This record gives sequence, structure tokens and C-alpha cells, in this order.
Amino acid sequence: MKFFGSLIAMMVLAATPLRAEIDIAEVATPGGINAWLVQEDTIPFVALELRFKGGASLDLPGKRGATNLMVGLLEEGAGDLDSRAYSERVESLAASFDFDIGDDAVSISARFLTENQDEALALLRDAITQPRFDQAAIDRVKAQIVSAIRSDAQDPDNLVGVAFDNMVFGDHPYGSAIEGTEESVADLTRDDLIAAHQGAFARDRVYVGAAGDISAEELASLLDNLLSDLPEAGTPQPEDIAVSTQEGVTIVPFDVPQSVAIFGHEGIARDDPDFFAAYVLNEILGGGGFEARLMEEVREKRGLTYGVYSYLVPKDHAALYLGRVSSANDRIAEAVQVIRDEWSKMAANKQETEILIAVPSLMIE
Repeated sequence: MKFFGSLIAMMVLAATPLRAEIDIAEVATPGGINAWLVQEDTIPFVALELRFKGGASLDLPGKRGATNLMVGLLEEGAGDLDSRAYSERVESLAASFDFDIGDDAVSISARFLTENQDEALALLRDAITQPRFDQAAIDRVKAQIVSAIRSDAQDPDNLVGVAFDNMVFGDHPYGSAIEGTEESVADLTRDDLIAAHQGAFARDRVYVGAAGDISAEELASLLDNLLSDLPEAGTPQPEDIAVSTQEGVTIVPFDVPQSVAIFGHEGIARDDPDFFAAYVLNEILGGGGFEARLMEEVREKRGLTYGVYSYLVPKDHAALYLGRVSSANDRIAEAVQVIRDEWSKMAANKQETEILIAVPSLMIE
């Protein structure tokens, strides 16, 4: 039955005519916001994506975790509505708002029906421009973050990542976890959250994408109304950092039966002319699932792991080329050596010595 279902799906896809190329319109608002729009009038809703460049890397010295905590509070009440009332109002409109944070951006994903667009956008506007930061909500979300930090402290995958970042980036914001530490989170005040909010949400760093039942003119008006109360400029972006690694192994002791290893070095920026060539190269080496060389040599031929992979990490202010593998404690050294050998073969065969020749490795045992 499973094969028959797959066959039917393939037949349906084969019978479906190819659609025309997606028409992406560039929209410039009177207030100076630039956006990209895919207009589709046949669906009764709009999807809106906003990205504010900077993210957790904008944390001020001594305030690590402030931007993460601030983003976690955006749905905990805004304007005249407390946390419960705000959530109930969003749900009553069948709207959806998702707030997320990374090293380099705060992301807002919004979906709302055309018929109650104005009401939904008023709620979103309040969340972006008038978050309440009630003390009860601050204390509750702080406790959730501290619980996650404590859980991460028992996770080898997280520990190896934090150790690697600290080794490579040092005091740069990339060098520590975006959640902060138990101590840094405990010390954050409401004033710190207000400062993080003003620093992260500004008109000079927002990128917008939209799709659905909305015209370019309507989108331009919507965005200017949504973002008009934000400051023109926010916290300055951090400096770029040059990644410098030396070949070697750093071990972080941890009493578990299986080790996790990160391996990697300097990578390639997303706007580099050779980025897509490097992307294809990585698919061959470690990014292409069971067809990749690392998976073939480390798992299929030797049974040293269930999975091994590599990936490009083009952050805004630094670029890395990384990989991960996990294996039993008595076999991790062999797995790492096989990875070194394959990495070196790729470098020699492709003559990409500047990118792929040095393989520092960090392990947890």
C-alpha cells in the first residue's frame, strides 16, 4: 500500500502542469522600508516575514542574554493587554505571530486573515513597539531560560558547541551562548530589556518579505504604519572577526559513554564569488546524506557512527566550515582520523588548500 500511495502521488505530480515563474515585486514604502512581495489574490490571508539584522550579537557588554530574553517576552503582553489577554486576542483572530532570535537577526513571522487584517496588525504593532515587560512575565520567562541553560549543561552536543565557539571567537558575541548564563540572566533588569528592545528594533536594519492577498500599495501602507514608531537607528553592529584556528585537538571531559566532536576552521562568506562552488563541494564531502564521502567512509565502511556531516556557516561577521560526528568513546579517535584523511583528500584533489587543509578538532569524552 505504501508503494501504491507513492506511485499515485508521482502520477498526480506528473499530470500537474508546470506553473509560471513566481513574480516577486520589489516594494519601497514612502517611509523608506524596502520589501519583497509575492501577491496571490486567490488565498484569503497574508504571510509577513520581518528580519531585524543584529540579533543576539547586539547584546551589550555584561548583558549577555538580554536580547534573547527580550524576544521571549514579546508575546507576554503588549499595549493595554497583559499576557493572557494578548494571547486570547491573537487566537480569537486566527492570527499567528512567531518571534525568534539567532546570532545575527531577530525574526518575526506573522500570518493573518485578510478579513481582519487591521485588527491583527494592531496587535503585532503593539508587540513590536509597545511590549509591556511586566515583572511577573519577566520572572516567568527568566525561569524558563535558566531551566533550559541547566538542561544544556548536561547535553554533550551543546557543550561541544559552546566550547568550540569560545575557542574560535573568544570575547566576540559569537563566542558565547545567546541565552547567556544563569548569572547573567539573573542580573538582567527591566531597563536592560528596554535597552535591548530599542537596540534591536530599528528601521535601519529591517528586511521584509510578504506573500498573499495584498497589493504592493497596501503592503507599503501596512509597513509604514507597522514600523513608524521604531527608532531610525539601533545598536551598532559588532565588528567582523577573522577566524583563526590551529590544527589540534581540544578535549572537554564529560562522563558519558559516547563522545561528540566538532571539526572545522575558517569558511567562506555568503557573498563570496566561490560560495556556491564551496556549497557543492561540501555536498560531496559531508553535506549530501548517505551519498557524501564522510558518511560512506565513517559510517558505511567502518560503522564508527550513525551519522557524520559537514556544513557551511556564513555568519554576518565571520564564516566557518564545520562538521559533527558522535561515536563510542573507544572509537571516536578513529572516526576523527578518518575524517581528517577524507578532508585532506578533498583538499589535495580539488586544490582548495586555503579552505580545507587544516582540520582542528574539538571533542567531548
